[in-house]
Amino acid sequence: MIGEPQQLDLAPWIKRFPGEPGTATIVFPHAGGAAAAYRNFARALTAHGVDTFIMQYPQRGERLAEPPAESVTDLARDMLDAVDWAGLGPVRLFGHCMGALVGFEFARLAEQRGVGVRELWASASQAPATVAGSSPVPTTDSGLLADIVDLGGTDASLLDDEDFLELLLPAVRSDYQAFNRYTCGREVRVAADIHAVGGRSDHRVEPDLLRAWECHTDGAFTLTMFDGGHFYVDDHLDEVAELVSCT
Repeated sequence: MIGEPQQLDLAPWIKRFPGEPGTATIVFPHAGGAAAAYRNFARALTAHGVDTFIMQYPQRGERLAEPPAESVTDLARDMLDAVDWAGLGPVRLFGHCMGALVGFEFARLAEQRGVGVRELWASASQAPATVAGSSPVPTTDSGLLADIVDLGGTDASLLDDEDFLELLLPAVRSDYQAFNRYTCGREVRVAADIHAVGGRSDHRVEPDLLRAWECHTDGAFTLTMFDGGHFYVDDHLDEVAELVSCT
């Protein structure tokens, strides 16, 4: 049975799915992703007793009118400033794709402030130190559309909807620009354990890029692979939720 969740003054752009006290897990969406895309995952986590918080980045949902963040670190700082996370005990972080980089920067900043972070689940994401040496992601409309199609995970019929694209493309562009500006040295580490997770058929984030996360932790490191592509989580909601909740 889920106990009474701690009462928090949350901004409307933070979506909470209450679970057991002491299990706070913060979910950071992928580039261009809205909080709504992670509702099913949050429900799966809650079924395992996890107190789940999904973050919403600027340029979408309730934050549509807000200016984009200049950097991945700015996004992380925004998320850290939003709640008294220290009052929830050591937290878990789960970030998908660019969200894992946001989670890493969140962990780094949190440690500087004395906020406990137990572990970071880096899902379908290249390690921070590999970003600067990789090719920049596109930011033109045509390039963004091609990249979205290549990654999968978006209903193809929606990509023919001009109103949907009018909302989607600015959000993706702002996140991609933040990603392109990101740099991090191999020497930058966090105390939290890092667990890399990916899809065996993900042609964008291969196992070597996931393994590179190991250099960024002073704690434990694990690598877990599931069948599927870049958005493998959608096909393994309960299995991933169980994995995250059992540590």
